[in-house]
Amino acid sequence: MRILARGARVLGVDGCPGGWAGITWGGSDVEGWYASTLRELIALASAAGPLAVVGVDMPIGLADVGRREADRLAQSSLGRRSASIFVTPTRRALAAADRAAASRLNVELGGPGVTAQAYALRAKVLEVDDLARELSSAPAQSEDTLIRLVEVHPEMSFATMAGDPLRDSKRTWSGARERRRLLTEAGLDLDVDLGIVGAKANADDVVDAAAAAWSAFRVANGDAVSRPDPPEFFSDGLSAAIWS
Repeated sequence: MRILARGARVLGVDGCPGGWAGITWGGSDVEGWYASTLRELIALASAAGPLAVVGVDMPIGLADVGRREADRLAQSSLGRRSASIFVTPTRRALAAADRAAASRLNVELGGPGVTAQAYALRAKVLEVDDLARELSSAPAQSEDTLIRLVEVHPEMSFATMAGDPLRDSKRTWSGARERRRLLTEAGLDLDVDLGIVGAKANADDVVDAAAAAWSAFRVANGDAVSRPDPPEFFSDGLSAAIWS
């Protein structure tokens, strides 16, 4: 699959019940997307117009041992919102048949135990990993062809927008209101008809996908920063960093 870079239209992606929520943005118009797989979501969004960058709220680049520097730096920078970052299990731990086995193996490999949240996201993490490795190995056909899938995290995006980690959880009224306000001020007004994603995804998943689009747009325009800088690389050869 190829994502053609013509302009700076980007796709922000967040996992949601039953699949993936997506928001496309190029600095003005906002569109919503929904699909059961990430591959289908990207295909739908790119059929409506070329994409420069896809920012997904899911780990890219799985450590062989220990923990990723991206997770450590993100937790450190988010302060009161650090709990929103889970420590990504190692590749071998994610391949384990159940959480207990994954947790034992991850500890043996120098990482922490695997949380229920981290293991519950196992299928989506592996789905992103499969697509990221495919895209990284596919040769570009021309200088105009860009295949770029980057890892983002909405709370990192919002902290960058606000200049500080947000005070209230996204699940509170005040937290949801502030996130919508920050997006609107950035040019991402969600008060539009977003189609099927508005009916299929939770409200906070749509807001998070919009924040992912904001960071993806910054990546496309060379304004984003990565944690760590430069990114780490493991045996999978993927660039492991969270961009905001």
